[in-house]
Amino acid sequence: MATLVEKIWNAHRAAATSSGADVIAIDRIFLHERTGAAALKSMAAAGRPVRDPARVFVGMDHIVDTRPGRSDQTLMPGGQSFITETREAARAAGLTIFDVTDRDQGIAHVISPELGIVLPGCTLVAPDSHTCTQGAFGSLAWGIGSSEAEHAMVTGTLRLSRPKTMRIRLDGRLSVGVTAKDLALALLARFGAAGGAGHAVEYTGSAVAALDLDARMTLCNMATEFAAFTGIIAPDEAAFAALAGRRYAPQVFDSPYWQSLYSDPDAAFNAELSFDASSVAPMVSWGTSPEHSIAVTATVPQGPARALEYIGLAPGTPIAGTPIDVAFIGSCTNSRLSDLRRAATLLQGRHIAPGIRRALVVPGSSAVKRAAEAEGLHHIFATAGFEWRESGCSLCFYAGGEGFSPGSRTISSTNRNFEGRQGPGIRTHIASPETVAASAIAGVIADPRNVSGALT
Repeated sequence: MATLVEKIWNAHRAAATSSGADVIAIDRIFLHERTGAAALKSMAAAGRPVRDPARVFVGMDHIVDTRPGRSDQTLMPGGQSFITETREAARAAGLTIFDVTDRDQGIAHVISPELGIVLPGCTLVAPDSHTCTQGAFGSLAWGIGSSEAEHAMVTGTLRLSRPKTMRIRLDGRLSVGVTAKDLALALLARFGAAGGAGHAVEYTGSAVAALDLDARMTLCNMATEFAAFTGIIAPDEAAFAALAGRRYAPQVFDSPYWQSLYSDPDAAFNAELSFDASSVAPMVSWGTSPEHSIAVTATVPQGPARALEYIGLAPGTPIAGTPIDVAFIGSCTNSRLSDLRRAATLLQGRHIAPGIRRALVVPGSSAVKRAAEAEGLHHIFATAGFEWRESGCSLCFYAGGEGFSPGSRTISSTNRNFEGRQGPGIRTHIASPETVAASAIAGVIADPRNVSGALT
């Protein structure tokens, strides 16, 4: 009997080492422009070619400008060279590139399933901690460093120790207005940001089975905030159907291996947690870690003094009603078409509050942007007072380029609220796209369920 993670691990275990680590075969590798050039140039200087260029993909997502009419130029000092050097090195190595102005450009974890790069039961790595997003399709996907990326490209393998396994059973039905983002934040609030340390987390239960693929990606995305090695969900017919026919998926999308991708009934996990999804309300962070999250109807707890000082809130204060300056919808966590649709539903016929200095929507991929525009969502956002951008990571993190005014308080659909994450002195509250939209309308942190007629 074996868990899902153990099955994928064993299928890719090429050798054991004397140290007890395993050599794992890597099926697909994704690079981005922030670190891709360094890895590829280092390999070229050492005379080491990419073992199988067809397995390596390169995207422009981390530091690209998301303003309309963009080019290679960025607001990040020296950012243009990251883009041009990655492009040149990738072309020299014969790799597939999704360039700045390509139709397929976008955040790696968004375009990978769009294009069928991620597959059930595959191993996929990228120099990005949120690579675990793609575990939603039953893949073993995790973030690596640049030197590991070099090793994987040269040898097609990585050496690493087998992670422990954890099953998190989520049962019950999510209430109206509650999303996978709220569920992820509720888990972090309950079990802590180190709750999954050293483990590959498998999400199971009726609440997980009821999630669509976009929501499953959001849940797996935040496994890294749980300190997990990765997050994964057993693939079902919905996952198979979502990937079938995609450009880099097999033409015949059927495999006995894929059908075996589930944890056996008697499989033993190193740890197990359970959680009632029906108890979750819309969530919002109050401090400087994703585990610093509470229901939007709750009051700020007595937490770490440093976090309270930075965020500028006092214990016992209701989190709802906290004035905000900026609203941001985007990131690999919540920038897919379904996310934009839900936010637009709340914004339809409404406008952001006068006190909101900036409001931005950044689609997760160029394909998402085109689909949203075909539905007229961009008009809804623009009429409501949001900037409509090109796709990319954008202001999920501060890379020394575009930013918000120091000291601004943001409500953001991103995944991290660390000190300075969105810029020097920026105070970030992470939440679902619905909560971001509702808060932008109100000018203060607000419960999306209170936007009349918007949620059903």
